[in-house]
Amino acid sequence: MPTAPIFVGAGDKPVYLQPRFANRHGLIAGATGTGKTVSLQILAEGFSELGVPVFMADVKGDLAGLGQPGKPNPKLEQRASRIGLEDYDYRAFPVVYWDLYGKQGHPVRTTVSEMGPLLLARLLQLNDTQEGVLYGAFKLADDEGLLLLDLKDLRALLTFMGEHARELSLEYGNIPTRSVGAIQRRLMMLEQQDGRRFLGEPALELRDLMRRSEDGRGCINILAADRLMQQPRLYSTFLLWLMSELFEELPEIGDPEQPELVIFFDEAHLLFKDAPRALLEKIEQVVRLIRSKGVGIYFVTQNPVDIPDTVLGQLGNRIQHALRAYTPRERKAVRAAAQTFRAKAGLDTERVITELGVGEALVSTLQGRGVPSPVERTLIRPPSSRMGPVTRAERKAVLDASELAGRYRQRIDRKSAYEMLKARAERAAAEPPATPGRAKKGSSRSRRQGVLETLAKSVARAIGSSLGRSLARGLFGSLSRK
Repeated sequence: MPTAPIFVGAGDKPVYLQPRFANRHGLIAGATGTGKTVSLQILAEGFSELGVPVFMADVKGDLAGLGQPGKPNPKLEQRASRIGLEDYDYRAFPVVYWDLYGKQGHPVRTTVSEMGPLLLARLLQLNDTQEGVLYGAFKLADDEGLLLLDLKDLRALLTFMGEHARELSLEYGNIPTRSVGAIQRRLMMLEQQDGRRFLGEPALELRDLMRRSEDGRGCINILAADRLMQQPRLYSTFLLWLMSELFEELPEIGDPEQPELVIFFDEAHLLFKDAPRALLEKIEQVVRLIRSKGVGIYFVTQNPVDIPDTVLGQLGNRIQHALRAYTPRERKAVRAAAQTFRAKAGLDTERVITELGVGEALVSTLQGRGVPSPVERTLIRPPSSRMGPVTRAERKAVLDASELAGRYRQRIDRKSAYEMLKARAERAAAEPPATPGRAKKGSSRSRRQGVLETLAKSVARAIGSSLGRSLARGLFGSLSRK
């Protein structure tokens, strides 16, 4: 049985988003203050009503209100009546709050291994040589069964690679010590910027983003991003990681009647800014193929030109709010945006884009056999939930009542590369010297064993030194505060 469409608004006629085409992605664009947030909000409400879980980043703090009913507002009620929304009411939606820093929501973490060298290299802004060294570190960890869970695991491994670059270069390529040092400095900066909170365990389980409430509505997962936006590279890297994890873990289901999950990427231009070609190709591939996993991705940005053409061409559902056109460059952007729509007789799309009022948009959605509908000048429907932030007490009440309360709160530091290397060092120190001739000199295995013994010992020294310095800083810090 076909799923009921999501009512977006009305112009000359009602405009709907068809759920069976919602996994073919979408775009919400427009200048600041033109109504993008409301469009995002009403789509999230519509998907939730259908039982589709939603994930979004709350960049300005005003999407958190989805968890509270809207306040009676004559202007909203007048708009609802104007567009024929007869059953308009005010109600809350099931929300789950998340926060990479663990302050405004359940903590979000992933491991260094799950992040992978490509995204980690982008987060650290490494050059090609440094990225190659990072790939070597991941390969060494894989070969030796060393778990890379948090930053101290990776730093310990890099310490060894820098000290024994010559031995390791035979199997892992050239390892310039300057590059290792540069990576270590970037890791130190990431730690100082609280990036360490994001890397570790317990890692986020994707099924916790795909929950439904007891009444069958999809949960709306809201990531607190107001503070996170101060570190845009960390923000964009997290979103790219989430997209790639969903792509890798979810099964193929083809084209379902409605999506399994919908993701809204606000400030989407950050995903592509300064991204190397290899990463752009990965993003393009994931966007193209993830629809068969039942995942719809909606990019939210100021202008469509912020999105690469290879990605923009895959976005079938579009809501375009007003754009400004005061300069030649802005006029060119308006023209480009207008050309992405299927024309409608009697509607000058390029002119209308600059005339749209707040809460108005040009809308085109996939219909019939997946063909874009002619563009329609649309008055967007009012949301039923609150338009604006929540109080601390309201947020705390939602967090305390969540089924996930406490699951991610306590950080776990299980046995990983850091601890495994320390144990190897202790075993190596306790073993008697090897008898000559036990292993063939110069063989790959003997060389590997010698390297690993050195690895364990050097890392043990680094661990001891690091712990000593950390302890000293903690003590002096404590004394200075008294």
